[in-house]
Amino acid sequence: MILEPIPAKVLSVRRLPNAHPSLLEAYGADARRHASLGLVTCDQDDSLYVALDEATKHAHVDVVFARSFYAGAAHSSGRLSGEILGVLAAHSPDEIDEGLAALLRCLEHDACFYAADDKAEIAVFPHVVASLGDYLSKLAGLEPQESMAYLVAPPIEASIALDKALKNADVRAVKIFPPPTETNFAAAWLTGSLDQCIAAAEAYAEAVVEVGRNPREDQHAARPR
Repeated sequence: MILEPIPAKVLSVRRLPNAHPSLLEAYGADARRHASLGLVTCDQDDSLYVALDEATKHAHVDVVFARSFYAGAAHSSGRLSGEILGVLAAHSPDEIDEGLAALLRCLEHDACFYAADDKAEIAVFPHVVASLGDYLSKLAGLEPQESMAYLVAPPIEASIALDKALKNADVRAVKIFPPPTETNFAAAWLTGSLDQCIAAAEAYAEAVVEVGRNPREDQHAARPR
């Protein structure tokens, strides 16, 4: 099975080297430790969540704000809005620059959705984080450097695929996000060894492709005997 990548599009990247204390507070930064912000918008929310986590592995930055926009990038509020706003905070502008550089590398070379059908009408995110950073590990209740399968697909595809992933790999569900999420998808975070997280992601992607090919399963064939 070969899935066609759908590269994430970074829509805006801006730096605030000396952000106003009120803005720092609004975005959840700590004015005692943070003075600078880095703001990014992107047309793929889950890809940016992974990239924000990657930034924490390469720079002394904190992810102080990351939120998906309702209904997805196709219904964004403006040309630069995309699907998500992510905000990094740090003491110095240099640390922000290092964090943003790592984030952009991740979006360019690693984290993205994939087309699960020939017309690219079904997208899947079968991503494996080999070693979690500070951001996603806290959200997942895991330790930094643990492995995690970060799995996203449309509602029915995600439901069938998650069942297959859990049954085909020695992993446990950390969090399950039933539909609808803000972008009307569904998601799950699974953890285990790196090999098992990869196996879970592969099973998940295979199931999403299969559902796309056979959306209306034959009832007689599906009934257990």
